[in-house]
Amino acid sequence: MIGAILGDIIGQPYEFDRGHKTKDFPLFCKHPRFTDDTVMTVAICDGILKAGLDADENTMKTSMITSMQLWGHKYPHAGYGGKFYFWLAGESTKPYGSYGNGSAMRVSSVGWLFETLERTREVARWSAEVTHNHPEGIKGAESTASVIWMARKGYTKTQIKEYIIKEFGYDLSRTCDQIRPNYHHVESCQETVPEAITAFLEGTSFEDVIRTAVSLGGDCDTLTDIATGMAEAFYGIPEELKAKCLEYTTQNMHEVIEKFRDAAIPVKRREG
Repeated sequence: MIGAILGDIIGQPYEFDRGHKTKDFPLFCKHPRFTDDTVMTVAICDGILKAGLDADENTMKTSMITSMQLWGHKYPHAGYGGKFYFWLAGESTKPYGSYGNGSAMRVSSVGWLFETLERTREVARWSAEVTHNHPEGIKGAESTASVIWMARKGYTKTQIKEYIIKEFGYDLSRTCDQIRPNYHHVESCQETVPEAITAFLEGTSFEDVIRTAVSLGGDCDTLTDIATGMAEAFYGIPEELKAKCLEYTTQNMHEVIEKFRDAAIPVKRREG
């Protein structure tokens, strides 16, 4: 989850196609800040932990909704999309058929909290359905959580890629060099999640995944959030970057992060 938050903070200055599509950039800008991606990542995690990891669908969804609205009211100017902002502020908590990439950017904790892939996908699906109940929104959340689960379980990148193609039908045939020239700011799952997965698959370290994701452009904070959530499970995070995450987030977020650390299932050590 820290990986996703770092991706949000580092990618934020370059969203809306404000970057130069290069891997050569300062890792942190002059005034780093988190966005709605971080707020909702924390909110989903907090909702799950308060519901309990064995909670049923209704209990889990209710807790997630309550948590997202609570955290959204704490940080009302974090940069939410229009429809989601009205959902946060409105009286109705019904989903609104979105296929936006918000369902994928907030799901990283799900990949860490459950023992089986089946339960991981189930809870990821619920986390999307409370707002993003379009099939593409659900697919974005499930596939992102699945990559994280597989990465922390010790699967290779080849195995992860094959599973995602088979289960979710994403086209992962393009390289980042092929994606980069014509890629632009877009906020759908179907045009963000495959690109984020590709950045993760091509990256050679946690930091290289960050730089690769940012270099693609587009909705940079969200794309990088998704990619680095995966990279954390595969590579781990350097201690100095963990410290930066805590430096640029708030005390109430730290409390949820600490609870998450206690609940998260450890990474399976890779051979070699």
